[in-house]
Amino acid sequence: MTESKTMVAGVDVGTECVKAVIIDETGKLLGNTVVPRRGYFQDRVTEAFAIVLDDAQVTADDLAGVCATGFAENCVPMATSFRGETACHALGAFHHHPHPMTVVDIGGRDPKVIHVDERGHPTGIHTLRRCAAGIGTFLIYAARHLDVSPTRMQEMAAMAAAPVDVGSYCSMFSGQDILEKLRDGATREEVALGCIHSIADRVVEIGRFRGTIRVTGGVAEYFPGVMKALSEKIGLPVEAVPEPILTGALGAALWGLKAHQADHCHQGEA
Repeated sequence: MTESKTMVAGVDVGTECVKAVIIDETGKLLGNTVVPRRGYFQDRVTEAFAIVLDDAQVTADDLAGVCATGFAENCVPMATSFRGETACHALGAFHHHPHPMTVVDIGGRDPKVIHVDERGHPTGIHTLRRCAAGIGTFLIYAARHLDVSPTRMQEMAAMAAAPVDVGSYCSMFSGQDILEKLRDGATREEVALGCIHSIADRVVEIGRFRGTIRVTGGVAEYFPGVMKALSEKIGLPVEAVPEPILTGALGAALWGLKAHQADHCHQGEA
């Protein structure tokens, strides 16, 4: 590197994707990648880390730290620190919208409603009953049975006049419900819209929405209809943060940057 600057990586290892970003000391995004999870988690982490380094045009030695988060954060061998998913999504969303808010994290597993304060720290965390977890995984499963790419499922749903009722209580039973609806003659479009409304119903059940509502996670990235349905059901505006699938990784990098700056400050005082 010809220019000396502090750079930190954040890696978010989810159940469906590995997300990685590199930022500089101002929080500017220098590189990012999303790698679908298949096979061993650690193999995908290694792949994502190599891609993000190349995207940022830096080497691992240029980094001041690597902060890991997510379901399989323990599969990040290059990590120098770790941070919980909730704190990472809170700070990642706050980076884009620096004010108190309600963050709705909708990823591959259980959705969370997070109250974020004026520092970007979570002050309240709410989840739903365990049986309704696996939201992102359920939608990917649904897309497979509807014979459509997950990224095009929203287009398919938009062509339906009304949704069929896809149960929202249990992810496993909802998957069975999809097959039964198709068997009984429902169109793929109606089922796709029904799946999106099913997910919105699960999030509505958590409740505790207040103030500005921002959505993070892969579902917001690939299934924007969930936010539209959620907004209609709770009667409040609901918007995604920029590049919502990267929010956890961005938050991890920002926490890593804070840790590095704090260590540097302590060393200076010593």
